[in-house]
Amino acid sequence: MLGFILLLQSLTIAVSGPATSPEYLPLRVADAEGYFADAGLRVTLRTTRAESGAAEALAQKEADLAATSVEAALRFGAAKTGEAPRIVFGLSAAPPVVLAVPARSTDTTRSVEDLAGTIVGISSPGAPEQTWFLALLAKADLRVTQVSLMSYGELGLGTALAEGQVRAGLIGEPLASRLLADGTVSVLADFRDPQGLAQALGRPTVHAAVFESARARLRDAELVALSHALLRALSRIESASPEELAERLPRAVVGRPDDFAVRLAGTKKIYLHNGVVGADALQATIAMIREHIPLPRVLRIPRTSEMIRGEPLRKALTPARSR
Repeated sequence: MLGFILLLQSLTIAVSGPATSPEYLPLRVADAEGYFADAGLRVTLRTTRAESGAAEALAQKEADLAATSVEAALRFGAAKTGEAPRIVFGLSAAPPVVLAVPARSTDTTRSVEDLAGTIVGISSPGAPEQTWFLALLAKADLRVTQVSLMSYGELGLGTALAEGQVRAGLIGEPLASRLLADGTVSVLADFRDPQGLAQALGRPTVHAAVFESARARLRDAELVALSHALLRALSRIESASPEELAERLPRAVVGRPDDFAVRLAGTKKIYLHNGVVGADALQATIAMIREHIPLPRVLRIPRTSEMIRGEPLRKALTPARSR
């Protein structure tokens, strides 16, 4: 083990904020539980304000890896280099939000098609979930001009839904779970459920992942160790109680303890199985982003297979006696 540790370098990982974001919880857990250290890695997690900041930090060589969204990696990271970074570990299939309908509107709003000519509330302009929502509209043969998107802020959106000021709203955790639990809203589309969302969109997707720069290839040993740590973190998130996780996590990651418990329960399904990103899911996601978001003109997107560095993760998932 000592020889293994000496082979590895310290890694800085830029992690998209806010610190409470459930997509990036596996990295927080791996750090807090000592899984990185157990794997022989000395990891520094550097929290950025948003997904764009993590992508830019990787492109500017301020970090060895970045935990961010595919959209941010293409829009902001690749804008600096002209090259798309590579995925080394997948995190989530979609932004963990719910497209919710006020209880009073359930009789008239039973499908995405019923949103034509209505107001749909969002928490903030440009949030990642908007790309997935636009894809749902397109699947329903609706143009974005047929729906009015209105920003309310997180708390304001909850009020707007409760009072029926909007026909639907894209709400995150823990608000989504609380409004669903008390019957204030019902689900029109659940982005927290990868399988259900794939059926609704007609294609699988990938949202958040850990990326390495296209121009700086880390050693397999480092990425195998990283994968081992993150796989342990995913297992810990699945099996541990909120109290057990919160005891070791930094306060900024937990936030309010009661919020953390609700957020954890509502987002346990969002993670990609074993961190594996399928080429079909990445290709579908890039196509979806291109349909709705302008990408940098300098961006060169290679074949999807070249954007996924899957061998280190495969090694981590293969029992030692089988290798």
